[in-house]
Amino acid sequence: MPTEAKILWTPSASRVKASHITKFIKYIKNKYNKQLLNIHSSSELYDWSIDEPTEFWDSVWSYCDVLSSKKGKTILSNPHQMPGAKWFPEARLNYAENLLRQRNDQEAIVFRGEDKVTNRLTYAELYDAVSITAQALSKQGVKKGDRVAAFLPNLPDTIIFMLATASLGALWSSCSPDFGSQGVLDRFGQIKPKILIGVDGYYYNGKHIETTGKLREIAESLKSLKKVVVVPYTTPRPKIKSIKQSIHLKDFVKPFQPGQIQFKQVPFNHPLFIMFSSGTTGVPKCIVHGHGGTLLQHLKEHQLHTDIKPKDRFFYFTTCGWMMWNWLVSGLASGATLLLYDGSPTYPKADTLFDFAQKEKITIFGTSAKYIDAINKLGVQPKKTHKLTQLKTITSTGSPLSPESFDYVYTSIKKDVLLSSIAGGTDIISCFVLGDPTLPVHRGEIQRRGFGLSVQVFNDEGNIIVGEKGELVCTKPFPSMPIGFWNDKGDRKYLSAYFSDYKNTWCHGDFIELTKRGTLVIYGRSDAVLNPGGVRIGTAEIYRQVEKLDSVMESLVIGQSWQSDTRVVLFVRLRDGLTLNESLQTEIKRTIRANTTPRHVPEKILQVPDIPRTKSGKIVELAVRNIIHQETIKNIEALANPEALAYFKDRTELKT
Repeated sequence: MPTEAKILWTPSASRVKASHITKFIKYIKNKYNKQLLNIHSSSELYDWSIDEPTEFWDSVWSYCDVLSSKKGKTILSNPHQMPGAKWFPEARLNYAENLLRQRNDQEAIVFRGEDKVTNRLTYAELYDAVSITAQALSKQGVKKGDRVAAFLPNLPDTIIFMLATASLGALWSSCSPDFGSQGVLDRFGQIKPKILIGVDGYYYNGKHIETTGKLREIAESLKSLKKVVVVPYTTPRPKIKSIKQSIHLKDFVKPFQPGQIQFKQVPFNHPLFIMFSSGTTGVPKCIVHGHGGTLLQHLKEHQLHTDIKPKDRFFYFTTCGWMMWNWLVSGLASGATLLLYDGSPTYPKADTLFDFAQKEKITIFGTSAKYIDAINKLGVQPKKTHKLTQLKTITSTGSPLSPESFDYVYTSIKKDVLLSSIAGGTDIISCFVLGDPTLPVHRGEIQRRGFGLSVQVFNDEGNIIVGEKGELVCTKPFPSMPIGFWNDKGDRKYLSAYFSDYKNTWCHGDFIELTKRGTLVIYGRSDAVLNPGGVRIGTAEIYRQVEKLDSVMESLVIGQSWQSDTRVVLFVRLRDGLTLNESLQTEIKRTIRANTTPRHVPEKILQVPDIPRTKSGKIVELAVRNIIHQETIKNIEALANPEALAYFKDRTELKT
């Protein structure tokens, strides 16, 4: 498939010329005064970034104008140790200071809730709000190294509290309010926060969901808390007396006046964010990311890969429990206006987000592959119903974007748009593979590997392969590698998670192919790879075929251990009113066989009313596989719809 992939979009000459990539290439030639520096394209820039990592990352720092009190002469120490390499070990900087570099009347944040309430903050107003909040946190004793945790929707207040926390050198961690109490405690209980920021409720799919009860339970169990700040969202002044050590947001900040923020300068690797793995294989891992690595990697991805310019209007549909929230917020460092939305993306109608995009003149629209597939199935046609004149880039992540979804974007959303399928993860708070505004878009393919990231594909023997499926690895250090895991003595869990398969090489866990032209195709998670007859099959290979069918809304595939081998079992959620009959089963099998191989054809196809997924929308193949094999599922609180697991349990069809 990759060698024959159709080109769906090609950038105009003017867009290439105006891109950050073109300007960056010119910048590095001037910076190093290398008349013979043979870099004329983004592909040559990528090769240089891998061959000369210190010069590349030093150039990203200066090109993106990173604010710091000290940079230091050393860019990278211990360059051949992974982990162990240290970037900018002498630097002193603050993440929040770089996001709040401007204090003017440009809009910094535009928020719209499902209840259609819209709030706006300029950069000057955001700065003042952070100033007041930082003072209030400091008054409560929050200092460098302390943890502040949030149980909040995607509100402006969430960003304000995060930036205030970061300005003090304290650590930030967040969960969205759709998490159950135990799910929150599984996360925050490990990091022992000093302050908890909570919300009174939120809206989803036309319903008001009250959360003060959950907030009370969480606060009662977190013995480390000094204060619980309650943000009013669904009621003007919620009743909070039953929540221990609680205070209304208005009262929390009332004693303070805006002023100059005293940003705490910290080392490059000083902890900034504690992120959580979302799997169902045990208590979530607490992944720690630093000020410098997060900032530098996001600046590179936003400017070089996404081509964000000052005053761009940047939207990502995300909750603050997903790393894409952190990625979105960093857009402030590039001078963008952030567009926030909280609620169901398809309420009160399927094209709600495009109403938002049209009204607010969004230029960069980010979402999940599942959302694009869903609105395609629902027949949404924004190209016919909306004026998206300013929209220049659509980014998609969360799961592989199918070739049919690529077609849908260009036929039904907008013809002249850069569609960037991107992938990486919470593990690196960024992307390994993503877009390139100077390259064409090939159907079903990711445009390129991330600049400065030595991404390769390994076969089972640990050898580099091209044009074949294998493991996504990174063979050289990069700035946004985690500092480590929280409370991980001797880095045992950290080393086991990423470095146990190959020495001195990061193994990410994606089943992927690097084509001969440098594009990439992801076939699913390597821990969910199917092995019928010993042949490795990525789950996405089957999803791409099954979900072409109008009758199938979504699907989930697993490998069931059966008679000393593995058999492929496919579960399908059909359109309302449809039943999985023999005719439809035959159509599904025929479609898979015609477009893949006989090995891909499932031995069993079963209908289910729902597919279990995490809070960020990822289907949980491993949890279903565990249920099928009567194994324990841990951390069910990580699921958005745990009740769906019941549809897979004790299926008589899987006993023969």
